[in-house]
Parts: sequence; C-alpha cells; structure tokens
Amino acid sequence: MAQQTQIGSHKTSVFTEDGLTKVVYHHTAVVKFNADIITLDSGGWFTNTTKTRMNQASSQFDLGFIVYQKDFDWYVKFEGQGIDTDFYDGITFDRRFEPVQQVY
Repeated sequence: MAQQTQIGSHKTSVFTEDGLTKVVYHHTAVVKFNADIITLDSGGWFTNTTKTRMNQASSQFDLGFIVYQKDFDWYVKFEGQGIDTDFYDGITFDRRFEPVQQVY
C-alpha cells in the first residue's frame, strides 16, 4: 500500500509557479493551491494513484481534504467539516471549503 503522508515520487513533481504550488502527476496538475484556494483535477485519469497523489498532497501540506471513491464515483470530504461533495475535474474551493468559480 502506498505511503499516505508524503507525496510519492514516481512520475510526480512538486513546484511553485505563478503563486500556486502544483503537484503534477504525469502531465496533470492534480492539486494546485495557494493561501486562498485549492483546485483538484484528475485529468480524466480516475485511478487509485491519482487519488493517492491528491490525498498525499493534502496530508503533506495540511490542506484538509480527502478524496475517496464509493460505488465507482469520487467524492471530496472536508476534514472536520462534516461536508462531502461530488468530485469533478477542476473543482475549486477556498480554504474554508466553500466552492468558488475561479479555475487557475
């Protein structure tokens, strides 16, 4: 089982660009965040490793979300908030876990 607290290194890079920290798995920025917002994007690859990279980023950078799968659908759970929402590519929320329309 993959280690869950730090981002894996296989085909993965982490860097900051234009004020956003980006976690890129293969060629997709699966997590982008700054002090105000968080954006998640699978790039259409709904795989366990994509989901794991998102959760590792959340754990490593204390972002406060978990992406999980139930009955083939993906959801985002906001830790300590009692809020779950449907996952979709480009989902963007602020650090209070309110959805926002901006996509970076």
